[in-house]
Formats: sequence, C-alpha cells, structure tokens
Amino acid sequence: MGGSLIRLGSRASMLALWQAEYVKRELERTASLRVEIVKIRTTGDAILDTPLARVGGKGLFVKEIEEALLSGRVDLAVHSMKDVPVGLPDGLGIVCVTKREDPRDAFLSVRYERFEELPQGARVGTSSLRRQTQLLAARPDLGVVSLRGNIDSRIRKMEEGAYDAVILAAAGVRRLGWEGKIRQYLSVEQSIPAIGQGALGIEARLDDELATKAVAFLNDAETRLAVCAERKMLERLDGGCQAPIAGYAKVLANEILLTGMVGRPDGSEIARGSRSGPLDAPEELGIALAEELLMKGGRRILEEVYIQAKEGKE
Repeated sequence: MGGSLIRLGSRASMLALWQAEYVKRELERTASLRVEIVKIRTTGDAILDTPLARVGGKGLFVKEIEEALLSGRVDLAVHSMKDVPVGLPDGLGIVCVTKREDPRDAFLSVRYERFEELPQGARVGTSSLRRQTQLLAARPDLGVVSLRGNIDSRIRKMEEGAYDAVILAAAGVRRLGWEGKIRQYLSVEQSIPAIGQGALGIEARLDDELATKAVAFLNDAETRLAVCAERKMLERLDGGCQAPIAGYAKVLANEILLTGMVGRPDGSEIARGSRSGPLDAPEELGIALAEELLMKGGRRILEEVYIQAKEGKE
C-alpha cells in the first residue's frame, strides 16, 4: 500500500458502491486510514441481455477486479461472496468475510402480497437458476423469466408492469434502503439461498500483510465458518453457473448446520439434504453434504444439466 492510502476495487453498480463505501467508512473510522474507491467495470456488468449461465457465470463480476489487484492498481477488492468463484487466482485470497446480512430471498410485487397469491401463469423475474428451480418446484405453473441488470433496474421493470413479481436477495434490497418494497421474505426452506448470500468478502494479495491486517477487524468468525462450509460443498459438487445449486449454513451453539440442494432448472427434480458438524471442521462438513447430495441423485442431475448446457451453446 502507498503509505496510509488504501485503494478499494469495486464494481460501479449502486449496490457494489454501497458495499465499498461501507468498508471505506469502517477503515477510516477504525484504522484512521485514507481510503479511495476505484470503480472497475466488469464483463458481467457489460453483458445484460444474456443469462449468466450462457456467458460464463459468476466469475464475470470479479475477473477485472482481480486483475487490478494482481497488477497493484488496487490493494483490496470488495465482493458479494455469492459472486466469488470457489477457485481464486494464484496469489489472491479472501482475507475477510463480514457479518452476514439477511441471507433470504425476497418477494417483490406491485399487485400481490405473497408468493403463494400469484395467479397461474404469472411472470416472475429472476437472474438465478437456483431460484428458478425452487420456484418451479413449488409452482410449476409460473412463467419464470430471466431478469438481468442492477437491483434498481430490476425493480423498475417490475413496477412498470413487465413482471408480476421479482425475486431478489433480501440483503441487497435492505442495504440500499428499499426494505419497504419487500412484500415477503421467502424462508430458507422455501428457497435455499445462494452460496455466500448476504456476506461480503474482501480479497487481497496474499503477500500484502498491511492490507490484510487493515481489514482483519471486519472479519466475522461465524459468518466465515458458515461461508467456508457452503463454498466447500459447492467446490466438491464442481458446480458451475449452468447448474442450480444452493447452500446455506448457520452456526448454532457449538456446531454448524448446512443445508443444500442440486436440481434441474425446470424444478422437476431436486436433491436436498442437511448435515451438522463441529465448528472446527467446516470444509469436511461441506464435502460430506456434497457427497450426500450426489448420492441422492445430484450426480446424475449435474451430468445431464451440463450436457444440455453444452448442447445449447453449440
């Protein structure tokens, strides 16, 4: 780092900048450092007319920011953990995971108070195959439509009548101060969250001890354990962006409870499971649940989903 100045790399969306500003304020307040936010346009921000599964998935939201880290253009990167692939470039690491916001999915609609009230054939917008799978499993009559863009543009499209409802991560809506627009929070049993949903991750060069130490106070031990278990489950499943995979862990008194699922995009088949394990073995817990899901039909589902995705690109 250049003296007492820390440069934070961030996407330029409204939510990403809120997250970066939060880290900036905390660093300035607690560590008495000067902090500059460097806005970086990612490939994921540039491609808004194609589902993520067809163009490369979550890594599209971090690739350019990680390149800036490796080149020394920025010292730290602030990410939504649900956007961070399990495989990181050599020399980089997630050095801090902040306290998790609400991990649930949120139901927003102009006309309907609850998901259960949607009429047959209602148009529901979402950018997530994970949500699509679980929504269609509960309501195969719905018309689930791919919806890309920033949170504000997704909500605006719904309010203009393009969709009867949209499903968004509650954490992002709440962080932007739009909690009043949420009609219903979907329970984690109704819609298992995305891996890392609601948590922020701060990435740094592993050889930059000053940057790593600067953000250590923001690390939340319980959230880090939970997200570690979720990400290890995803890694063992070898989950790419074409496969609907969900996982949510929470720390109880002295153990971690992890719930996960693998499903078909049309919701016709879902393998679900839950396991608990000791606090000192989150990775082993993630692997164990992944193996259980594979045995319950997840392996066959994943193989068929990837074959279909490959055929769709050809």
